[in-house]
Amino acid sequence: MKHRVSVIVVRMIVACIPFSLPYVDINIIAKNIASAYHMDMARAQCTSYETTILVRDSCLCLHAQRAARALARRFDTALRPLGLTNGQFSLLMSLNRPDAPTMGSVASLLAMDRTTLTAALKPLQRRGLIKITTDHGDHRTRPLELTPKGKKLLARAVPVWTSTHAAVEARLGLGEPDRLRKTLRVLS
Repeated sequence: MKHRVSVIVVRMIVACIPFSLPYVDINIIAKNIASAYHMDMARAQCTSYETTILVRDSCLCLHAQRAARALARRFDTALRPLGLTNGQFSLLMSLNRPDAPTMGSVASLLAMDRTTLTAALKPLQRRGLIKITTDHGDHRTRPLELTPKGKKLLARAVPVWTSTHAAVEARLGLGEPDRLRKTLRVLS
């Protein structure tokens, strides 16, 4: 490794010496050496195609993302006639509680930050499916509630979710859905 670095440095110095000039500007030489060094190191640090194949075939994150996208598309397609996405369905379902949940508890359940949750709530609020109130005891707390219209839409969406979910589980085989849920809970 030391020999390789020495050869690179010698090449860079030779390439940078301005033989035709009557004087040598050390700043230009230093800049050219640094540039040549970074270009050579970039070539030396290329990722091999074999590594790409390894990541493609073994990366848990990649496979989880692909599966999540495929499931999302399937549920989006099923819920589209009701004017919902899978994310909106999950959000409405997370609000379906005896007591109005807070932004924090819903964000935690859905593994979302509050800013993302707020953005996801806005279209549902505009459609009159949810309402965001202020807790009279603590003005910082914002309870979230399904409106009667939201409850009605959720009731229509549950059978669609149930049939779509059953079809997905059937593809996995006996016992696999429970095993997959258990594994996903470990990761989340």
